[in-house]
Amino acid sequence: MKLLKMSRYLGLVFTVGLSLAQQQPAKPAPSLANPAGTETKPAVTVPPEAVVVTVGTDKLTRAQFEEILAALAEGGRAATTPAAKRQVADQVGEILGLAQEARKRKLDQGPGIKQMMVISSDQVLANVLSKQMASEVKIGDAELHAYYDAHKADFEQAKAVHILIRFKGSRVPLKAGAKDLTEEEALAKAQDVRKQLLAGGDFATIAKTESDDTASATAGGSLGPAAGRGKFVGPFDQAVFSLPIGQISEPVKTPFGYHLIKVEERGSKTFEEARPDIEKKIKPELVKAAMEKVKKETPVTLDDSYFGK
Repeated sequence: MKLLKMSRYLGLVFTVGLSLAQQQPAKPAPSLANPAGTETKPAVTVPPEAVVVTVGTDKLTRAQFEEILAALAEGGRAATTPAAKRQVADQVGEILGLAQEARKRKLDQGPGIKQMMVISSDQVLANVLSKQMASEVKIGDAELHAYYDAHKADFEQAKAVHILIRFKGSRVPLKAGAKDLTEEEALAKAQDVRKQLLAGGDFATIAKTESDDTASATAGGSLGPAAGRGKFVGPFDQAVFSLPIGQISEPVKTPFGYHLIKVEERGSKTFEEARPDIEKKIKPELVKAAMEKVKKETPVTLDDSYFGK
């Protein structure tokens, strides 16, 4: 029984992952026994040392195959259903079968091929190291708090309602039967609607009848839950985070039209609420720094007589 060597095994995990990333997930076909085409679990559980994939002289045990599945899951390509696992097995078989034919033709002995295979194996190991280092990086509470305190503005949130008056060229489609206003006409209408609001008109009622943003109009102009900075288009975003709460804005022009905005509430995420965002932000930087440290410990020297300066 010829089981895969570790170097080829690592390369196989990497290659299968790349190949599956370009494919659609497999779906079970409907049958008389399974008319809905739903997933079913294998009826028999085999021991870890049992061979579950055989391709010519290459064999994979259940333990090895499940390590491939675990590696794919870490890369965001989980295969948990029988059909998905079979898809992975089919891809493994295809790769191993082609590789065996290549060796029969002695293509692995060709000029430069051996060195390319070594580099390919090292690339896989480098990727594995990168993932391991990412999992090992721990961010202390003090560092997280320091980042939060230095970037509090990033975690501000605001909840607002608006009324949109569109004009020609707006990104918002024209409502059926409505007139396609010029910018001047839209501005005049927005100012008139603002007068109605300042005179005591109900914002939600007027939004339902006058706003060209049909998605929010049905909700009285509501833009949904509180959102952070950068959620809205530039001038709108600036108004939402500077306008006094409860005050009706002057018409604010954006590529969508003229907006009348009222901020209902504004605040900041607490540290605990912001913690996942902070970790997601700074962890890649810490991983990069750790990788740079490893690189410096193994310096690369090039021969200037060959490569030039």
